[in-house]
Amino acid sequence: MAANEIYDNLKNLQEILVQKYELEEKIEEAPKRIGTQEEALSRDQKEFIAKNADYESKKAVVLQLRAELEAAMKSREDGEKAMDNISTHREYEALEKQISEAKEREEEIRKNLQKEEKDLAIIDETLKGLEGRIEASKQFLQDSKTSIDNELAQYNAQIAELKAKEDEITPNLDQEILFKFQRIIQRNDEGIVSVKNGVCTGCHMILPAQFANTVRDSESILFCPYCSRILFYEEADADSTESFFKLEDAGSLADLDDDWGEDDDDDDKEGDLFDKASEFARNTMSVDEEDEIPEDDSDSDSDD
Repeated sequence: MAANEIYDNLKNLQEILVQKYELEEKIEEAPKRIGTQEEALSRDQKEFIAKNADYESKKAVVLQLRAELEAAMKSREDGEKAMDNISTHREYEALEKQISEAKEREEEIRKNLQKEEKDLAIIDETLKGLEGRIEASKQFLQDSKTSIDNELAQYNAQIAELKAKEDEITPNLDQEILFKFQRIIQRNDEGIVSVKNGVCTGCHMILPAQFANTVRDSESILFCPYCSRILFYEEADADSTESFFKLEDAGSLADLDDDWGEDDDDDDKEGDLFDKASEFARNTMSVDEEDEIPEDDSDSDSDD
């Protein structure tokens, strides 16, 4: 199979695989959405159980206090009734003490009972809120599961269609190249990119000239030495102004403006740039070329 035909197959396969991997990722993420909702529901249910236990405990305290209040009230009432039948001062004092203690006990119990009943009402309201939230969460979770099941069915149907198209292409490709190609797309969404102006358009690195020429010849499948993508040659646009360079190639020029002050005017900067560029040119030329550069004859002019 010709290299150009292989490139065409890989480009078509790339579109298929990108869609397929996106769908597979969605399928993998779908259960996590359900998991988050289930965790929230589980927390509410645990809180409901704990609050319900508090409610039952508080309810028992309230019932006990009500019984004690009733007993205190009965003791007071019995004492007040017995007052009509006393015959001695000692009996009077005993009944008066009983009534007084019953009243104190009644007031204390009534105070505690009011506090416990208030706490019980608060817990009851909390339970009602939790119960409503739990029911809403259950319904929402059920709706989410139904929705996700529908989504998964659609995703799987789309994957089946893509897999059928994939199976039409992959038998025509070298299995080792196919394996590398699939792994690259899983990481970068692009497994095959063009070479323009000697530059890999995938990682934008300048390729060795001989290597770029080999890619241009299209005699074999080559991988970028920097990003591992499969390469094919593409002519650069005639009006393209895009340029690529290596930082090390511009290293000595990159420092030309290091000595410029923030307050220098434009004329001073232009003069410095000219001087530094001239000095850089002399340093990078050969001895013969440097000899050809005319020396500054400003001194001779001044002498004249």
